[in-house]
Amino acid sequence: MSLISCRALSKSYRKGPNLVTPLSALDLEVPQGEFLALMGPSGSGKTTLLNLIAGIDSPTSGELLINGQDISKLSRRELTRWRASSVGYIFQLYHLVPVLSAFENVELPLLLTKLSRRDRRAKVSAALELVDLADRADHTPAELSGGQEQRVAIARSLVTNPALLVADEPTGDLDRESANRILDLLRSLTRDHGKTIVMVTHDPTAAAAADRVLHLEKGVLLETAPGPHP
Repeated sequence: MSLISCRALSKSYRKGPNLVTPLSALDLEVPQGEFLALMGPSGSGKTTLLNLIAGIDSPTSGELLINGQDISKLSRRELTRWRASSVGYIFQLYHLVPVLSAFENVELPLLLTKLSRRDRRAKVSAALELVDLADRADHTPAELSGGQEQRVAIARSLVTNPALLVADEPTGDLDRESANRILDLLRSLTRDHGKTIVMVTHDPTAAAAADRVLHLEKGVLLETAPGPHP
């Protein structure tokens, strides 16, 4: 069953007097539980596609079904509610709040819910345990390594238990050892927890961790075989 289904998906925007179309009539199916890597040169539409899938941006035309729901037809308020419960976003530069502890950073998405304080604490503790950072819950970002900060960010993306995770260059700011640990974690989230992951990366080693690799060239998707998992 496809968790993500893009049908004739297009996105255009104006840049000065010019009409820019990074995606034109794109078709894509992503099965539930797949780890998909998107590669391609700058300006090829990778991040545009990722933001459409995450509900951060809206397509100009076409259908975008996530778990059978066409999110391109949701109102802005409906889309905000959908994002909060259905998708987790992992950024290259973590986007943690410097003055908050790891625990408090992970708890942020839950503050928008009606969960009790006790239930929030239980969910945050479980998310930090999953990324092996339970012993760093009271540390601020400045007291963590880059790899630990990214694992906190991943815990934050998981705390609402979304079916879909989107990751924009999640290892781009890390050394190779830390990057490999993040990739191992992402693979375990698909293998052991059934999460669907769509990752944008320029790094062939990172892409090799995925189940499938697609190259985006001028809005056209070209499939390649993944390499050996690191």
